[in-house]
Amino acid sequence: MNESMQGKVVIVAGGSVGIGLAAAELFAKAGAHVVIAARGAERGRAAEKKIKKSGGQAFFVQTDVSKAEQVQNLVGRTVETLGRLDYAVNNAAVGGRITRVGDHSEADFDAEVAANLKSVWLCMKYELEQMEKQHPVGGAIVNTSSVNGLGGAAMAALYSMSKAGILALTKSAAQEYAAKKIRVNALVAGGFDTELLRGAVSRMVDGDEERIRKTFDGFAAQVPTGRIGEPREAAEAVVWLCSNAASYVTGHSMIVDGGLTAWAR
Repeated sequence: MNESMQGKVVIVAGGSVGIGLAAAELFAKAGAHVVIAARGAERGRAAEKKIKKSGGQAFFVQTDVSKAEQVQNLVGRTVETLGRLDYAVNNAAVGGRITRVGDHSEADFDAEVAANLKSVWLCMKYELEQMEKQHPVGGAIVNTSSVNGLGGAAMAALYSMSKAGILALTKSAAQEYAAKKIRVNALVAGGFDTELLRGAVSRMVDGDEERIRKTFDGFAAQVPTGRIGEPREAAEAVVWLCSNAASYVTGHSMIVDGGLTAWAR
C-alpha cells in the first residue's frame, strides 16, 4: 500500500499486538498519526515506542473498549490532540472459552459479548459521531471479524456469534452513514500467527507444545496456500480499505484467509 496518508489521524483499537500492531505500523509508515488503544499499558507503550523508533508518529491511550466512558475518552483525546479522526480500526478481541454451546455459563456469554461485540459497537458509536460532525465530514472505519463469523465453529460458538454480529453492524452502519462520506467495512480474518490464535490453540491442547505445533501444522494443511498468514498480510487489507483506493468500497466483508473458505463462498 503505497498511498500517502500524511497528516491523517487513525485510531487502532487493539493496536498493541498482532494484526492491530501491524496495521498501526503500516499507517505510521504511510504518514498517518496513529493513536494506539489497548488495555495493557506496558504493551501499549512498547508499541508506541516501536513506531516512534521507526520514524512514525504515535501515542498510546490506555483503553478498555468495552467501557463507554473509556471509549469516549479515547476519541476525545484523539480529537483534542490531533484535531479530527480520519480512520478507525476496531480490532480488539479476546478468545473466550473453548467448549460446547450448552456448557457455557451466562457469565461466559456476557464476557464474550462485551469484549468482542459491544466493544466494536461502542467504538463505532463515538467514531461515527466524530466523523459526522467534523469539517470536512467523513472518514473510514474497519472492523475486524473472523471466518468463524461466516458460519460458526465447533467449540467456539460465542466467539463466532460475536464475530458474525460485527458483520451485521458493519453492513448496517455502511448503509446509514454513506451519505455522510463515512465508509464502514470489515476485515474477515482467517488464521494469522497472532497471540490470540496461539492462545486459543494452547487452551485446546492444555499448553502442550508438541500438540500446539501439530495443531498449527494441521491447520496450515487445510489452507490452500499451505500456511498460516502473517499479521502484516491482514494489515495491508485494513490500510487499503481506509485508503482513497477503496473510495467506492463500503459495507464490504473482505475475506483474507489464504483461500480457507473459498469453497463455501
